[in-house]
Amino acid sequence: MQRPVIRARKMFRSLRLTLVLSLVVPLMVFSGLAIYIGLGAVEKALNDRLREDLELVARAVSGPLSRAMSEGDEIVMGESLESIFRIGRVYGASVFDEAGNQVASLGVADSDVRSSESAEKVIASGELGGAFRRVDGQPVFSQFTPLVADNGRIQGLLQITRKRSDFHKLVASSRLWAIVIWSALSLIVILVVVLGHYGTVGRHVSRLLEIMYRMKPGRWRVDEPAGGPRELRQIYEGLRDMGERMAAAETEISERVTRERELAEQLEYQEKVAMIGRVAGGVAHELGAPLNVIQGRAHILRRVGLPDGQQRHLDDIEHQVERMTLIIQQLLDCFRHVPDSRRITDLASVLRTVIQRIGDDPKCANALVATHGLDQLAHIKAEPTRLELACVNVIRNACQASKSRVQVSLIDGGEHWEVRVEDDGTGIDPAVRERVFEPFYSTRPAGEGTGLGLAVVGSVLKEHGGYAEVSESEFGGCRMSLFWAGVSGHEQ
Repeated sequence: MQRPVIRARKMFRSLRLTLVLSLVVPLMVFSGLAIYIGLGAVEKALNDRLREDLELVARAVSGPLSRAMSEGDEIVMGESLESIFRIGRVYGASVFDEAGNQVASLGVADSDVRSSESAEKVIASGELGGAFRRVDGQPVFSQFTPLVADNGRIQGLLQITRKRSDFHKLVASSRLWAIVIWSALSLIVILVVVLGHYGTVGRHVSRLLEIMYRMKPGRWRVDEPAGGPRELRQIYEGLRDMGERMAAAETEISERVTRERELAEQLEYQEKVAMIGRVAGGVAHELGAPLNVIQGRAHILRRVGLPDGQQRHLDDIEHQVERMTLIIQQLLDCFRHVPDSRRITDLASVLRTVIQRIGDDPKCANALVATHGLDQLAHIKAEPTRLELACVNVIRNACQASKSRVQVSLIDGGEHWEVRVEDDGTGIDPAVRERVFEPFYSTRPAGEGTGLGLAVVGSVLKEHGGYAEVSESEFGGCRMSLFWAGVSGHEQ
């Protein structure tokens, strides 16, 4: 789980960084510019407000100062200057005559304004004016107000000074609060973006990555419910659809591989059958003539007559010749393949014929063969001779293995017909049941069986697309079930 988590973290960092750079940073830059411009406007408004305060003060005392200056009343002039300081936040006040000479002064003020352009401009124009300047080494703002006599002539000039820091303290305080608010807002926005990203996108993307990492052959389907925003749910649905298609494709590939393997096995089996069939045919042809000669000579000797001691050897020769002939015939039956001669055949009729033949077989003389279900129609597509051969071998084996009882049943299984042959013998060990259809494998003692009887049955079943099952009979012996594909109505 470490790899998808690491990938998810890298992706989240990248996505968060992208959100911060593309949204938060531009937002903060624009908000910073807005605050900067706003602070400039606030600074200008504060400066204007402070100037207006000084203008109001100057206008309020300019009248009494003009009359006191016209009358030469220094007491009134001093009281007027003191009244300016009672207003507060005034650094100094001075009165100058029209030549620029100081007449009265209180606090820190210029002693001579003849070199001041602002003072000259006020005296010349008669309008209020002011400027930031230095007085006694202190940065101040000087407000110049003309003192007008009763006849309208400018007879002097009033200077009121205020420390420049009074202007800038408010602005600096405003800037500090603006920086604090802007920084807090930036942190809040970044926190909201990061937490919002995790809550609405990040955890759902991490879950999707974990689901994708768990997807592998055999586990393509996604069963967890979708979550998150609509776009992520759409991605989840696409992932689920892809998983379904991958599972379907995997199933189809597996089925194709299985079919190809089965076809390859069938082809290999057919090639082996063809090869062994050719070998068996050659062997039968080559051995047939010598065996016939041996059997013919044995018959001649039997007719001539031999002493009893030699007659026993002659019987052994005839028995072994018959056994060799049977082995060759079964070998040919085992590997004979005649699929083109198949036709609709009544399995029940074939079984009834086989039961009649078995009754005349000396090997089945000691067994009572009972039947069940042979009175119904059981149509299958088969080659009758091969079908009869398979049924004969199975029933004959049951007769030879039984103690006294064999039952042959025909059961309708829907798509298949089951030929069930049961006996009350010793049965077949479960460990070797899968091998009984192999050629030359026999459960009987050496010399009593060829090991080709059930091999013929297996060969016929493969030709007809059927199969066999070996289990335990309810009579205590072996149950051999042969399954043959039924024929539908439209095929008949």
